[in-house]
Amino acid sequence: MISMNIRVLRKKHKMSQEQLAEKVNVSRQTVAKWENGDALPDIFKCKILADIFQVTLDQLSRNMSEEEANQIGPKGKQFFGVVKVGDRGQIVIPKQAREMYQIQAG
Repeated sequence: MISMNIRVLRKKHKMSQEQLAEKVNVSRQTVAKWENGDALPDIFKCKILADIFQVTLDQLSRNMSEEEANQIGPKGKQFFGVVKVGDRGQIVIPKQAREMYQIQAG
């Protein structure tokens, strides 16, 4: 859960455990414990981590697959995948985006 998200997001941002530890003001061993699931960051450290990785606290703590964690976009932005252009020149917006923004046909 949060342990995998921290690891995936740290690697996505091309940071070492040592670099992340310095930004959060903890030891490298503490970051390693978070990533291994041996310990959990407190809510204040979670907020700092979320800010560093530009994600929400919900995204940081959500139970998701490694692939989903890797696809997390910056806070306040959404990534829905590729938009397709139909045979007649129509743009096909992904279903998840249509539902989120309540977009109707027509």
